[in-house]
Amino acid sequence: MAEAYRRAWARFQPLLDELVDELPALRRPLSAVEPSGSVARRMAAAVRPLSDRFITPMAAVAGAVADEICAEMTTCDLHKAYVNDGGDIALFLTPGESFDVGLVPVPHRPSLLGKTTVRAGDPVRGVATSGRHGRSFSMGIADAVTVLACDAARADAAATIVANAVDLPGHPAVRRVPAAELDPNSDLGDRPVTVDVGPLTAAEVDQALAAGVAEAERMRRGDLIVAAVLCLDDQVATVGMPSGRDGVATPVLASAAHGRPERDGPVRG
Repeated sequence: MAEAYRRAWARFQPLLDELVDELPALRRPLSAVEPSGSVARRMAAAVRPLSDRFITPMAAVAGAVADEICAEMTTCDLHKAYVNDGGDIALFLTPGESFDVGLVPVPHRPSLLGKTTVRAGDPVRGVATSGRHGRSFSMGIADAVTVLACDAARADAAATIVANAVDLPGHPAVRRVPAAELDPNSDLGDRPVTVDVGPLTAAEVDQALAAGVAEAERMRRGDLIVAAVLCLDDQVATVGMPSGRDGVATPVLASAAHGRPERDGPVRG
């Protein structure tokens, strides 16, 4: 374990400089030129299947960093490891191991909605969350979208797209400003990002969540994600169920708290 931590720290030290060297390209949609750094290549690979939407490799940066550090640590003889990069999590599980993921519906109002257990036999090695309350900007109105995927970079990119899809375009209760006004270096440029959401009716919440569910379901059918949990205004929708090694599906939401009802979104094994 000590050697794994040493390797993690040694790999992390030059990592940010490597990303800065390629930052102008990483802030633009993918081009024909392949990035040179290993983390940048992970980022590009994660967003490439989603390039029919507006997305840049920066949408996968936190998850890709987690994947890179996790890969470095697990060159040691470990049974289980995880790397949590600000909520985007890379997992390493050997047979018989598992990892519990807590689900928080509103990041700035921490409370546990439920949990999902990722087992070694599941096709999940990455978890990421996106939404309008996070460190990055969102073009949608989701409080939080948590995605489970084959690695953290892909979960990170997919969570960004699904969170953008949870939306009510043109709704007067949604206030947006160009991303560049908030951060001149944003990869979103002048695209409008959400800064505030006023009161919504239950029907409007359902409509916004349904748009996100449709996007997540499209990704699930394309084998880009395994599962997703979408949260807006104390309502929850789920897509997909990770299947345990014994073939029994494990519900994405193992429990519910604070009286928040689960929406009847598509839930399939």
